[in-house]
Amino acid sequence: MPMALLPLSQYEATTLLALLTVGGAAAGLAVRIWSPVRRRLVTWCAVSGVLAVHLTATIQSFTVLKEGLLPGSLSALYFGGLLAGVIGCMLAALVALLLIGSPSTVKATIGFGLMAIPLTSWAVVWVVNVVGFLNVPTAVPTVARWVPAVLVGCALAWCGLRPARRSVAWVLNLVFLWLLPAFFTAVQSVLGTRVLAGDIPEMLAMGRDVFGRALGPDGAALPTILLALVIGLVGVGVQAVAARRSAQQRVSV
Repeated sequence: MPMALLPLSQYEATTLLALLTVGGAAAGLAVRIWSPVRRRLVTWCAVSGVLAVHLTATIQSFTVLKEGLLPGSLSALYFGGLLAGVIGCMLAALVALLLIGSPSTVKATIGFGLMAIPLTSWAVVWVVNVVGFLNVPTAVPTVARWVPAVLVGCALAWCGLRPARRSVAWVLNLVFLWLLPAFFTAVQSVLGTRVLAGDIPEMLAMGRDVFGRALGPDGAALPTILLALVIGLVGVGVQAVAARRSAQQRVSV
């Protein structure tokens, strides 16, 4: 097979999501840091740029894939399923761009929360490709489990709790930490099975079962949620103390 720009495989579903969404999030972060005067124009330019890159990679990769598949209904299902997944990832990338690039702190915080797990997956992919699959340190999976919680906690600390409407971002981000790992686990389990491959009803039933178990105690999401909450609250407390001291110094002067 010739080289493809995207790793089109049912076994690389989370990798595809990470590769495509992190690019969109990075573009949104660039817009937010730059904070241009004509923000809307710059945002849509960023959207156009991300779409151009994603469409180029998608067309090239699926052209290569199509040439390597045998004719048949199963090949058509495989091709269509991967294409639908990649399109979904592209849309998710645009959502991340618009949220993070928004001038709204609440929207940006929600965008950061959505991207915590894909960003961690993206970083793990880099580690694996740099050191090799067989040489990955045993600590990497453990660290990767806690990184999203740290990222979400830092985003919540940055967001703060005032005004009260910012509590929406807190609730959503903690819900993301609970739901998204379970969803990704279910998707990877279903797409990674060879026994049920092509049996859509059985694959969906397996996905529901895995998702339900991952949401429960087996998923072990509670410690990561608590860590993110503690980091967020501590960050808000530190900022409040710093602001109070700064106000007292101004009054004394």
